[in-house]
Amino acid sequence: MNLDGTHVAMITPFDKNNNIDEEKYRSFIDFLIAGGVSGIVAAGTTGESATLTHSEHQKVIDIMVDQADGRVTTIAGAGSNATSEALDLVKYSEDAGADSALVITPYYNKPQQSGLYNHFKFLNDSTNIPIIAYNVPSRTGVDLSVDTITDLAKLDNIVAIKEANPDLNRLAHLFSLLDKNNLLDNFSVLSGNDSLILPMIAQGSRGVISVVANILPDKTSDLVNSALNGNYTKAQSLSNELFNIMDVLFIEASPAPTKRALKLMGNDVGGLRMPINEMSDENEVILKKALKEHNLI
Repeated sequence: MNLDGTHVAMITPFDKNNNIDEEKYRSFIDFLIAGGVSGIVAAGTTGESATLTHSEHQKVIDIMVDQADGRVTTIAGAGSNATSEALDLVKYSEDAGADSALVITPYYNKPQQSGLYNHFKFLNDSTNIPIIAYNVPSRTGVDLSVDTITDLAKLDNIVAIKEANPDLNRLAHLFSLLDKNNLLDNFSVLSGNDSLILPMIAQGSRGVISVVANILPDKTSDLVNSALNGNYTKAQSLSNELFNIMDVLFIEASPAPTKRALKLMGNDVGGLRMPINEMSDENEVILKKALKEHNLI
């Protein structure tokens, strides 16, 4: 499965009653596709998956698959801290027609490396949909080791990892192990940090699952494609240009800054679900300054 390029960790639009706004979601998907992205992710952590009900989770996956209509790769968020629940979501994603499922490492439980491996192996053995493992230790409290990732890459349906551990030395170790085991042809490493798109591609990553692409799909795609095509001069320039936007989108709990940015840009995608609050006035000033610098408002 080709996962090269920019895949957007989409926000989930809500209406005035904080219910999923299907019309805005469909329109937002069209906006991203028009911006040149390679893929979209529904019900990921940026999509507030932790506060979606199971039926809502399924609904946004269905909307994504239907609206994309084969134009871009569709990736369904399907993770849980319970393996049985993750299996239900992965199976639903497969039945819904998503191209792949994004499965975060089980959070809070802090399983051993053997437990993490068995979690993904169980999903691999129980379904046929390609699975992208998601490693984000800052949020989950667990970190897939490079040895465990290498072992997962040997499984037929584990096709990629979204790597959000920012340690580039560790990343070099991972690529070394994948190369020694002849796994690089069938397993992709995707950046889970927008600010590390360029150095990760330089080391061997094939793209990104991006937050900043929610507001700048065109420039994010240009950055990724330039790097993948070996035009590092242009990619470096774009990375430098976008850094302040990438940074400010995490000035508060995500996706609060991203949703506020879209609203300021004239695309009101609704509010947030508790326990995430709206941005403070002080941080909105910082966000506005960054958006003005990019002529977005």
